[in-house]
Amino acid sequence: MATRSEGSTRRRLGRLTVSAAVTAVMALVVASCGQGAEPRQSAPPAQESPAATTEATTGSVKPPEVPDGWQRWGFTHTGISANNITREFEQDVAGSLARTPMLQNQHIMGFGALNPEPYPGEYFWEDLDSRMNLMRQSRATPIITLCCAPDWMKGGPEGPTEDSAWAEHLEDAPYPEHFDDFAKLAAAVATRYKDVKYFMVWNEFKGFWKDHSKPADYKGYTEMYNKVYDAVKKARPDAQIGGPYLGFDSNKGGDSELRGDWGVVNQNVLDAFNYWYENKKGADFIVVDGASVTDAHELLPDEFGALGKFGAVTQWLREKTGDMPIWWSEWYFVPEDGTKWAEPKRLAVQAASMIEFARSGAATALYWNPQAKEGTCPACLWDPRSGAETGTGKLLAEFTRWFPAAARLDPVTSSDAAVRVLAQPERLVLVNTTGGDVSTTVDGKEYALGPYEIKWSGR
Repeated sequence: MATRSEGSTRRRLGRLTVSAAVTAVMALVVASCGQGAEPRQSAPPAQESPAATTEATTGSVKPPEVPDGWQRWGFTHTGISANNITREFEQDVAGSLARTPMLQNQHIMGFGALNPEPYPGEYFWEDLDSRMNLMRQSRATPIITLCCAPDWMKGGPEGPTEDSAWAEHLEDAPYPEHFDDFAKLAAAVATRYKDVKYFMVWNEFKGFWKDHSKPADYKGYTEMYNKVYDAVKKARPDAQIGGPYLGFDSNKGGDSELRGDWGVVNQNVLDAFNYWYENKKGADFIVVDGASVTDAHELLPDEFGALGKFGAVTQWLREKTGDMPIWWSEWYFVPEDGTKWAEPKRLAVQAASMIEFARSGAATALYWNPQAKEGTCPACLWDPRSGAETGTGKLLAEFTRWFPAAARLDPVTSSDAAVRVLAQPERLVLVNTTGGDVSTTVDGKEYALGPYEIKWSGR
């Protein structure tokens, strides 16, 4: 199989472990504490062309069983979030988010949180407490990702994590002799945050799969997962736990069974998933992530046709697992080779990807929120300067409001196959997948859409 691209590796490191970003987060935590130095952590505390795809996916897909009122849509907090600016900024953003409550996810270490257990048995909860308070203020359904591991569990020293360790070792897996220690930490997290019911175990096989041209250490991951599963279930029998949070990488060619016009999923991915699924102690939902883009930054056959991968992977997983709820913990649709799209096109592709998730019956899709502290950030959910909801934030809120997981999808069609449409009994959304003006008829009503326009309409 093809080697995982250097650019893909940079993507993961860039959004998760860049030293400068971590340093900024640490500084923000210090500022929020009103201290002049870093807080002491030892203190306890087969697809078709775009046109054909649109026509082929107009039928309703029965969703899997999910909790009553499950929103389906949400986001993950990253290095900077609303709680890292000012109290007033946090309240403004929380108030805006609270108008349309959705799922919100936070990792226990990294991604805006300092080391939660710098010394064995001594916990530092300040960052997680801060993020959890933001979730509560914004009326979120909270989720915690049980990743990453303190330094002393993976060959490093005890104590607060150094800047160099954030950059070089955040993605390292715990050593096998510390799997029990990590499971104990996971249980402590679940015990402290009793209002959190949903937990995802680890993130993208970090440390268990360093070379994607070779098989992953799926036995090691599964051993750790099972220890975490047992420990959390013992501490919190009501907890819902999912894995394996595996990235479904794809290439232009290959020999695996999961393929389409969008490419071929890496066989190493399927092998890792199959081993985990067959050897896990248990799971309440399935967690995966991925990009419509291949590892070589290709959009096959184009940016909208490539989105068929999300539906194909979801359907494959539902069939494989007996229709268990499928969670997408992250998803991406823009090549990370420097490609830049005008905002209307980026939003149109994002909206079309969300239509794909809904139609294929994904239970959950979490947007990786690339929030910044300053400057412009169209892909962010709120403006870094004012806290105002962005176009991305509005799109996520509209899908949350009108297309929760249990929504009945009506089989409507567009007279122009270039316009994608998703409908429920009261509301529909149309997406123009072209850079020109189009008109289409849906439900006997004619609609005019500008280039890459997203239009919401009552029925």
